[in-house]
Amino acid sequence: MEKRLFKIIAIFLLVSFCISASFGQENDFLRSIKLHVWAELDAYPGLEEAQDTKSGQWDYSVKRIKEITPFLLEGMIYGWSFSYTPYDKQRNVEEILEINPIKQLSAQDGKIIYEKPWIQDNKIHCWATFDRSENLQWIFKKWTSISSEKAQGYGKGKISSGFDGITEAAKNSLKDAIRSHYRAILKNKPKEICGKVIIRKEPKIGIVEGQYMVELDFFLETDRIIKYSIY
Repeated sequence: MEKRLFKIIAIFLLVSFCISASFGQENDFLRSIKLHVWAELDAYPGLEEAQDTKSGQWDYSVKRIKEITPFLLEGMIYGWSFSYTPYDKQRNVEEILEINPIKQLSAQDGKIIYEKPWIQDNKIHCWATFDRSENLQWIFKKWTSISSEKAQGYGKGKISSGFDGITEAAKNSLKDAIRSHYRAILKNKPKEICGKVIIRKEPKIGIVEGQYMVELDFFLETDRIIKYSIY
């Protein structure tokens, strides 16, 4: 009897700890975003930056980090709107995805703090921290409180494209998330899907088989689904 009681208490404490840890992480992400960001020490040989002999030793890496961080933060703080047209061979329709920031990040929203840089694997790494104001916390809380769906995607981008390779990978990640989500709930291929997403977890960025790889988790909200007319 005592062993059984001890086991029940142990399980209860373990579950309580997991719930508390998860809740604490969500609260931390709500109040303050902390991103691990990095950039290569040297520009890809084919890029224009690689030909610049006047720049300082760290100029390229710092510039890259300060480009990718606001781009990701816009997706995490305000989110992106999207318009997606699926590929349709029978109708000769090409696949198109257009994304735009719901609102661009400005100096009034807060300051991005870059700290604790280190060099590893021929890259400069650092932590980028952004504290959400009460208004920005309310925006994220709204996403968690409404009936938003969850979606996850993976995308690749060319290293030879520089910063555009990262944005390409993020865009492909969103495309993958949209495809997976709507294929599961729509019987027939639509003409167009319009909606909004916000990144709900820290993005994962790496290099796989010579390409940038970005993994993103989203809250997703559908604005409208346009079907093909039937004659």
